[in-house]
Amino acid sequence: MLYGLLGALVIGVVLGLTGGGGSILAVPVLVYILGVNPVTATAYSLFVVGTTALFGAIRNAQKGMIEYRIAFVFAVPAFIAVYLTRKLIIPAIPDTIFMFNEFVFTKDLAVMLFFAFIMLLASISMIRTRKEVAVKEIGIFNYPLMITEGFIVGALTGLVGAGGGFLIIPALVLFANLPMKKAVATSLMIIAIKSLIGFLGDVGNIQINWEFLLLFTAFSIVGIVLGIYLSNFIEGKKLKKAFGWFVLVMAISIIIKELIV
Repeated sequence: MLYGLLGALVIGVVLGLTGGGGSILAVPVLVYILGVNPVTATAYSLFVVGTTALFGAIRNAQKGMIEYRIAFVFAVPAFIAVYLTRKLIIPAIPDTIFMFNEFVFTKDLAVMLFFAFIMLLASISMIRTRKEVAVKEIGIFNYPLMITEGFIVGALTGLVGAGGGFLIIPALVLFANLPMKKAVATSLMIIAIKSLIGFLGDVGNIQINWEFLLLFTAFSIVGIVLGIYLSNFIEGKKLKKAFGWFVLVMAISIIIKELIV
C-alpha cells in the first residue's frame, strides 16, 4: 500500500510539472502495485487524474494561465466521447474476447495491451524534440481540428483511463496557437473535466472502494501542488524527455508481462 501511495504522489508531481504524462502511471500503479482489476483501475484512474488535474487547474486559473474558450471548444467533444465510452462501450466488451488453443484473449488483457500501446505513443511524444512553433494571436484557431482531436482524445481517455495530456498539449500549441505554458495550464482543465465526466459513466457499472480511492487521490493532489511549485525551478523539457524514456520502458515491460510472463 505504501508503494502505491508513493506512486500516487509521483503521478501528481509529474502532472504538475508537465501538464500531462503523470496520468499514464495511474493504471500500472493501481494494477501491478495495488492489485486492482484493470477495468476498475481505468475507472479509478479517471477519478484520480480528474480530481488531481482540477486542483492543478484551479492553481493555474489563479495565475491567469487558462484560456477558457479554447478549453471549452476542446473539452465538450472530449467529455461526450469519454462518457459514452465508459457508459456504453467498456461494459459491452465481453470478458473473453476470443480463444486460440490454450491462449485466452480476455477483456483485462485487451485493456492492458491497448494501454501499453498508448504509453508507447505517449513516450515517443515526450522524447521527441519539437521545433518551436510561432505563436499567432490567440483567438485564431482551427475549430474542426480542435473538435475532432477532442473527440479522439476523449475516446482514448475512456478506454485506458489516462488523461491524454500528451495529445492535448500539442493540439493546443499547433491548432490553437497557445504558448507552451498556457497550453500546459489549459490542458489540466480539459483533463479534469473529461476525466471526471468519464468517471460518472462508471458509477453504477462497477463497485467503488471510496475510502481507498479518496486516500490515493489525496496523495496525488499533494503531488500536483508540489509539482506546480517545483516547475518554478525545474526545466520542463528535460524532465519530460527523461520521463518519456521511463514511460517507454514501462510500456515494453507491460507488454512482456502480459504476453510472455
